[in-house]
Amino acid sequence: MTTIISFLNTFFWGYVLIYGLLAVGVYFTVRLGFLQLRHFPEFIRVVMRAPETDAAGITPFQALCTSLASRVGTGNLAGVAVAMTLGGPGALFWMWVVAALGMATAYAESTLAQLFKVRGQTGEYRGGPAFYIARGLNAPWAAAIFAVCLLLVFGLVFNAVQANSIAEAMNGAFGVPKLGVGVVIAVISGVVIFGGIKQIARCAEYVVPFMAVAYLGVALYVLIVNIADVPAALALIVKSAFGLEQAVGGIAGAMLNGVKRGLFSNEAGMGSAPNIAAAATPNPHHPSSQGMVQALGVFIDTLLICTATGLMIVLSGALVPGGELTGTPLTQAAMTAHIGGAGHYFIAIAIFFFAWTSVLGNYSYAENALVYLGLDSKAGLMCARIGLLLMVLWGSYESATTVFDAADASMGLMAAINLVAICLMSPLVIKLTRDYFEQNRSKTPVFDPNMYPELAGKIDAEIWHEVSASPVASAGLNPARA
Repeated sequence: MTTIISFLNTFFWGYVLIYGLLAVGVYFTVRLGFLQLRHFPEFIRVVMRAPETDAAGITPFQALCTSLASRVGTGNLAGVAVAMTLGGPGALFWMWVVAALGMATAYAESTLAQLFKVRGQTGEYRGGPAFYIARGLNAPWAAAIFAVCLLLVFGLVFNAVQANSIAEAMNGAFGVPKLGVGVVIAVISGVVIFGGIKQIARCAEYVVPFMAVAYLGVALYVLIVNIADVPAALALIVKSAFGLEQAVGGIAGAMLNGVKRGLFSNEAGMGSAPNIAAAATPNPHHPSSQGMVQALGVFIDTLLICTATGLMIVLSGALVPGGELTGTPLTQAAMTAHIGGAGHYFIAIAIFFFAWTSVLGNYSYAENALVYLGLDSKAGLMCARIGLLLMVLWGSYESATTVFDAADASMGLMAAINLVAICLMSPLVIKLTRDYFEQNRSKTPVFDPNMYPELAGKIDAEIWHEVSASPVASAGLNPARA
């Protein structure tokens, strides 16, 4: 079993996904006319709009915060440090490239998730890759595989990984017993997740901005104090990215490690964030608007938070490419160099918030998998929530490499299925995008199902009732529940 899992990880993460995710990012960037550059101001406007009143959905800002809760984790602290240790400062440059391309991929998958969303048993909006794969491509078998992988990875195993990171950080900084940390995480997580998606969204709406602003605020302070050295640091990052500075592995090492860590951090194309994107009530009332919200999430995760970590490491002088100091200890050493002994504790606290909110965000994705699989009954939800809390307790004091490797393999399969799906449905993404911006020139964009006859029987027209009340729309576009 270990051999099979190792082979799958090598296959997916060594070949298929590293190149596949980059290729898909380039493809959507070109096909959408460099959307993430040309229309970036619109991304911000969509998030800042006043939310629509709709009891079935969460607000776009809540959806952004919940996806950031999952995206922004230990990878933004430890992952950046590992990439720069293995590939030199230039690895950060390639993380920027991955994020810039990934914004287009994130836009495409979340736009599709919005379009194909349904109502769960409680009447709340649900959706994600499993739904658009089953409905848009008529491939329920692939959707079922995706949903099972999503449930196992994000509902269970990855939460043990996050709990393990928190326990290690709290034990190292404050000497708190790991199991005690696990109990605390389980209790506060249970208080939130037993309230469902809306409770998770409300919590993320307050906690995520707080933790992001606090971290970026410290980073800004470091940059201001070291402002004279910032240009040289940026130059070093760019030069190292192209092998112009001495670094481990040269341009190949910088590119490979930057790409890998960038993909792990922002999750663009993985098929995870679309699950919460589908739960939102968009404003404007068009699928593309929620795609823009999630593209902005990739920007915040990598181009802001990962960059903050990378610059602080470079400016500290603690980075030794190929050296033994890496991961969280390197980030802590860098922070200590900038703000003194408090830096060690600050990073431990940051890891607590980053990893804990990832547990909440991960669970929100898993609930959508339960909906697709028809397991979102009270008993099904209870089992999933208890399972998550047990994994948190287990992960806080024990690390099982084989189990975590199996999760990586499952996520690799999940991502591969999602990438194929969004590429096959790219003509629909392009049509939706053109529709949005053509309308946006003269009025607020509104999605009209009548303009998409190819979607007859595939989407739930009742969800888009504001756009059309015609008998044709209501009669022709109502699919069976997933």
